[in-house]
Amino acid sequence: MNPDTQQRILDAVDAGFEAQLATTRDFVAIPSTRGAEGPCQDMIGDLLRERGYEVDDWHIHVDDLKDLRGFGPIEHDFSKARSVVGTYRPRSNGGKSLILQGHCDVVPAGPLELWETPPFSPVIKDSKMFGRGACDMKSGTIGALQRSMRSRPQVSKPTARIHFQSVIEEESTGVGALSTLQRGYRADACFIPEPTGGKMVRSQVGVIWFRLRVKGHPTHVAFAGSGSNAIMAAYHLVHALQKLEIEWNERAKADRYFKALNHPINFNPGIIKGGDWASSVPAWCDVDCRIAILPGWSVADHQKEILACVAAASRNHRFLANNPPEIEWSGFLSEGYELTDAAAPEAAFGKAFNKVYGGAVEDLVFTALTDTRFYGLNYGIPSLCFGASGGEMHGFNEYVELESLKKTTKAMALFIAEWCGVEQA
Repeated sequence: MNPDTQQRILDAVDAGFEAQLATTRDFVAIPSTRGAEGPCQDMIGDLLRERGYEVDDWHIHVDDLKDLRGFGPIEHDFSKARSVVGTYRPRSNGGKSLILQGHCDVVPAGPLELWETPPFSPVIKDSKMFGRGACDMKSGTIGALQRSMRSRPQVSKPTARIHFQSVIEEESTGVGALSTLQRGYRADACFIPEPTGGKMVRSQVGVIWFRLRVKGHPTHVAFAGSGSNAIMAAYHLVHALQKLEIEWNERAKADRYFKALNHPINFNPGIIKGGDWASSVPAWCDVDCRIAILPGWSVADHQKEILACVAAASRNHRFLANNPPEIEWSGFLSEGYELTDAAAPEAAFGKAFNKVYGGAVEDLVFTALTDTRFYGLNYGIPSLCFGASGGEMHGFNEYVELESLKKTTKAMALFIAEWCGVEQA
């Protein structure tokens, strides 16, 4: 790619950045928590059609996915779940095909009074955009869409097929991305602009979600000693799982990338529900949990370790020994992923990064997971993950840094041109 073409692409990002932010703000304003992503998918479909894409908008059927590698159980109403893919086809093929993907689902905002500004009324201040999903990852999704083909007359079109994919369920199972693969979408590479702080994800954890369903024996609290408190019994199991977390972190010291991190395996009891009355010893307690695993670790083997840990802890509990808890697999059953066999797309991205930032992109060893795993593990499609800086993801006052967003958008735009090729002016 010649310097004039590069400069035209960079100038187009600068010229279109305010419009990009306006679109991002509209996107962030949609409260697309799990099960409520429809309006986001409508918006993406409309934007794709405006840009001349062929749009495939379909309802996801769980039965089509349940036997595929990486599928995680779905527990909520999935009748309105949709994937949206826009396909750009060049007039002549001269480059390599690309999947650009973003997820439109966001995690719950939590108590609204703890936000400085409403989570779904995005605001820009101090060179940041605040709002739920502003960082993770709606700003990256819109940046990819704006740059995936000509949005201004002076910028040439790509000369390779591009699939722009808007998916759901990234935050809980990943089946949105899995549905696009089941549908048949493939490319020479995949690029996902998750917020990575301007680094390239080299290795990422997998995740297992599970639910402890703990029983108790109810009685009036005046006679609490004759009952068994299910909430306190759940604490007993959580404590045992924290010890398992320590064991797995010791094991992680053998991993070539994660050994550099102090505590890469995180166990999180994230939701707790239990009991029916403050003056009754609780008869039940459910705890939804998340724990990480590393690339190369078997999901099935580590499910067995979780079961064994809970069983051993139950045997050492007065009530649970004869009333063992149940474990339900409640979402992610996801392998870790290490980016390998990606020399060609990494070289193309390296050129783009160097032009914008100077130097070489740093690797990120990521203690969360992304949808890249499906492309690399299931189909050998090299899958790059790179995006902007921000903060408070999954917390209060989530934000994306706008200068970082502009630079990552420029790097992404140059990568698309380098990888897919561009029409000669």
